[in-house]
Amino acid sequence: MKVTWLVIVFICGALLPFQAGLNARLGKYIDSPTYASLFSFIVGALTVSIYLQFTKETVTWAGLKSASISSWLGGGVTGAIFITASMLALPRIGMALTVGLIVAGQVIVAVLLDHFDILVAEQHSFNLWRLLGIIFIIGGVLIVRKF
Repeated sequence: MKVTWLVIVFICGALLPFQAGLNARLGKYIDSPTYASLFSFIVGALTVSIYLQFTKETVTWAGLKSASISSWLGGGVTGAIFITASMLALPRIGMALTVGLIVAGQVIVAVLLDHFDILVAEQHSFNLWRLLGIIFIIGGVLIVRKF
């Protein structure tokens, strides 16, 4: 593994609380978490469009046509649910518990997807160390909730 990618992914994770907080704040300003979610996606799409101008990436019509409907809809639908639900939860349960539960959910499902070789580049079997990691994350969430 390249250290650069570890740092990049860590930074992406560190951005999630900011994203949730800023989206929740926008939802409060405009009196609509759902519209705030929509605006977040619009700004995100524009940002990626600008980024693409600096890359050499291309897309083919054949590739677009061959993608399954679940590939087309899955990321967008789950992203919309994630953004909107976290925006609604944040003012009710707080930043730390919201993000802690998000991380716990991500790790638990990621371990299962790794184990069952679903949507992953490389299969990783469930083992005692992964179970221990899940237990620590759940324990951390419970501590954050308590205090």
